[in-house]
Amino acid sequence: MNQNSSGFSRRGPDIITEELVAVLLENNAFEFKALFEVIHTQLRARNAASGGEEMLRLRAYEKLQTLVGSGAVKKSGKQYKANLKSLVDLNMRMKEFRAKMVKP
Repeated sequence: MNQNSSGFSRRGPDIITEELVAVLLENNAFEFKALFEVIHTQLRARNAASGGEEMLRLRAYEKLQTLVGSGAVKKSGKQYKANLKSLVDLNMRMKEFRAKMVKP
């Protein structure tokens, strides 16, 4: 048995994170409810909104809090706003990762 393999593969950014970053890069401040409505609409358009709306809401909130914790998004009161430099860097890394995943 291979001792070095943990059975888990490293996963990249998911579609929810990509949509959060894309919306927040518009440099608008959002309350979570409005932010989720935009993301949910975009995910439905991509046919990527699976698992039910409430589960999607929880996942989106978790991803948003991760972005807040990493410093890519600022939270003041109930408003979320992009830290542009950090979020642009994150966006570039996600695009590079996607490009590597697509290559055979």
